[in-house]
Amino acid sequence: MAKTGRPRKEIDQKQFESLCGLQCTIYEICDAFEVSEKTLESWCKRVYGDTFSKVFEQKRGRGKISLRRMQWRLAEKNATMAIFLGKQYLGQRDNVDVNVTNTEGLSLDELETMVIGFDAGSGDSNSPE
Repeated sequence: MAKTGRPRKEIDQKQFESLCGLQCTIYEICDAFEVSEKTLESWCKRVYGDTFSKVFEQKRGRGKISLRRMQWRLAEKNATMAIFLGKQYLGQRDNVDVNVTNTEGLSLDELETMVIGFDAGSGDSNSPE
C-alpha cells in the first residue's frame, strides 16, 4: 500500500550544516528551507538520529572555528582586535588608576563611593564635588 499525504520537503544536508556554522537560528534555517520547526525537527531525527538542538550544538562548532581563525588573522593587522583577544584569552585587562586628592572632611565610606562611582570610560567621577 502506497503512503499518502504530502511529499517530504527536501532539506540539503550540506546547506543545513553551513547555516548551523553561521549560527543561524532555527527560525532562520526554517525560513531558508521553507519548512516548519516541526518538519526540521523531524528531519534532524531522521537524518542525524537526534534533536535539532543537539545537532545544532555539534554543527555550529565549525562556524566558531572559522570565526576564531578570522579574528586571529585580523589581530595581526588590527590593534583593537589584538587587545580584545588578549583580554579574552590571556586575562589581560585595562588598569584604571584613581587618584583622590583633597580628602579633607570625607569619611572612608564617602571615599569608597567616589572610587566605586568612578566612570573609567570618561575619566569622570560620579560623586558630587
